[in-house]
Amino acid sequence: MNTAPLALRDGRRLGVRPVQADDAGAQQAFVMALSPASRYRRFHVGLRRLPDSTLVQMTQVDQQSHVAFVAHAGPAIVADARYVRRADGEAEFALAVGDDWQRQGVARRLLWRLAVDAAERGVRALVGDVLADNLPMIRLMQAAGARFRLRDDDAGLVEVRIDLTGPCPNVRARAPAPCAT
Repeated sequence: MNTAPLALRDGRRLGVRPVQADDAGAQQAFVMALSPASRYRRFHVGLRRLPDSTLVQMTQVDQQSHVAFVAHAGPAIVADARYVRRADGEAEFALAVGDDWQRQGVARRLLWRLAVDAAERGVRALVGDVLADNLPMIRLMQAAGARFRLRDDDAGLVEVRIDLTGPCPNVRARAPAPCAT
């Protein structure tokens, strides 16, 4: 996992590190500080705080089948990126960036790091559900070369897929996105 600091567009730097079990308080504070729209975009439900069981799942990860890291400014978590491996060789991924840190390239840089880490561990593709009206994430996925599929079971969701094999991904290069087609 690449833990080098993130250099942002505005010149600020964020630390990056793996999620730890003792991050529960900081993770809860991060989620609660998100705007209602950002929380809904990340979790697809209206919530104010994470249930204890979800908080445990998000902070007690094995960093093998569930890989998670955070960007932080001092002790405060300002972004969360993760993927969970599936039996089919693919992984479901999720990203969230604090409202005050959006539009600084944090999500793009964290997505690139997720893709690199996943590819190095043999994951074939990152797959995720994005709300159809989440235009910032849709644009990020387009820039990353993702493929899109409308979900048959939920018209409000779009499945995105970033292929980490074959001719496309140059995830090991210092490219702005994990895959550009």
